[in-house]
Amino acid sequence: MAKATTKDRILASLLGSESKVFLRDDFNRFGTYRQVCRVVKELSDEGKLIRLGYGTYVKAHPSTISGKPVADESLINIGLETMQKLGVKADVGKDLRALFHGDSTQVPMVPVLNIGKSRVNRKIALGNRKLVYEKN
Repeated sequence: MAKATTKDRILASLLGSESKVFLRDDFNRFGTYRQVCRVVKELSDEGKLIRLGYGTYVKAHPSTISGKPVADESLINIGLETMQKLGVKADVGKDLRALFHGDSTQVPMVPVLNIGKSRVNRKIALGNRKLVYEKN
């Protein structure tokens, strides 16, 4: 019986995982750096992954309207999960929190994460929408 290829092992890991966001380091156990880079690029080209930023990817599925890949989660949820994987304590921004608590009726147009006093320089974007950080 043939050994599973790097692509097969990464794809099985993606399908079996409950996580929607993946860092590049999550795939290191499946092969060498070059092999993993090549497979992640192939999966991005096939529409199974979408690149969010440097070393950050999200699961994707084809859009029912255009057929292009779309993320399985909203950008704010993607940002929260990414920060959790990076070890940064984050929460939704003050405008969205006010909406949740009933203090406001306005829905914020820009996805904002409150990162407290942490220093985050990672840019996370999904298409032309970018995640914005706010501090306490």
